Amino acid sequence: MIEKIRNTFYKKFNTKGNVYSAPGRVNLIGEHTDYNNGFVLPGAIDKQIAIEIAPNNSNTFNVFSIDFSQEISFEADGKTSEYLWANYIIGVIMETKKLGHHVPGFNCVFSGNIPEGTGMSSSAALECAFSFAINDLFKLKLTKIELAKIGQMSEHNYVGVRCGIMDQFASLFGEKDKLIKLDCQSLEYELIPFNLVDYKVTLIDTRVKHSLANSEYNIRRSQCEEGVEFLRKNNKAINSLRDVSIADLNRVKEQLPAVIYDRCSYVIEENERLLKACNFLKAGDIISFGEQMYKSHEGLSKKYEVSCEELDFLVDVAKKSGSVIGSRMMGGGFGGCTINLIKKENYKSFTDLVSDEFEKKFDRKPFFYDVNIKDGAKKGI
Repeated sequence: MIEKIRNTFYKKFNTKGNVYSAPGRVNLIGEHTDYNNGFVLPGAIDKQIAIEIAPNNSNTFNVFSIDFSQEISFEADGKTSEYLWANYIIGVIMETKKLGHHVPGFNCVFSGNIPEGTGMSSSAALECAFSFAINDLFKLKLTKIELAKIGQMSEHNYVGVRCGIMDQFASLFGEKDKLIKLDCQSLEYELIPFNLVDYKVTLIDTRVKHSLANSEYNIRRSQCEEGVEFLRKNNKAINSLRDVSIADLNRVKEQLPAVIYDRCSYVIEENERLLKACNFLKAGDIISFGEQMYKSHEGLSKKYEVSCEELDFLVDVAKKSGSVIGSRMMGGGFGGCTINLIKKENYKSFTDLVSDEFEKKFDRKPFFYDVNIKDGAKKGI
């Protein structure tokens, strides 16, 4: 990939630039909690977006996507592009300018190996690769937290997805063999050891594509906000579901629409599961950690209703197989992947089983992606 980027850059611009990269991420537990000021447990992975970039002494930005075979030239006037991928980059530049920084024009070529629509956050990796590169190249001295917020607001304002900050945070702060227990309210974080000896982290792709901008992601967020507004009537100290206990919620259960109760109770319970899961990891109890993953999926499927038939099927097969200690859907939902902790010794027999069973039911084979937990955004690759 990097050789192709460098060759393409030289052919297009007859010069060389600097190379930067930012990874995608997996999230082991804590889904749809980030925009509710809760906890998440992501890790950066060994799949990434890489870019080569160089200043061009103008106010024009020239960017070529190898993967889409598309090119744009624009000035930072806030206008969006017909190409969705370009709007993430436009957003990064505009949000950086909003902070009072001048971003000179540049030439850039980029590519990646993060499968789209699988919940591994290729969009956040794209934002973080560009924000990290711009910050380093033009010596803007922005912190990693500022870079994460730039990526988040790019998505809000230029793509139309009201995402939380988890994906960008993981892409920037990731460390090898460690998960990030992130408090999305304070942005305080703790690195949790995740040294798997007998297990593999594998994503199983349903091949059901989802677009967060066009899915019910924003509806789920609004439903949670509706619950918070109702709870605030009795307690003005409540600003998000992070400030609410199950006992608080149950006191007003009969006054809430059932769907709002389910959405809110899922988020509160998921935060509790995550804290338990981190304690299990610290104690070296990977089996109990996996059990929390299964409980997470049940909540996502039944209470938050962001799963789909294919995701539920994969988790059921995993649970019955005896080879997988933890499995759940990962990402926004409505398609994409499950994340699985599979016993290495049973890896082939399990993946063969899943492939056969899935094809029988859905008339297509799933895709499998093995991932390792790696470092975050950096200069180089």
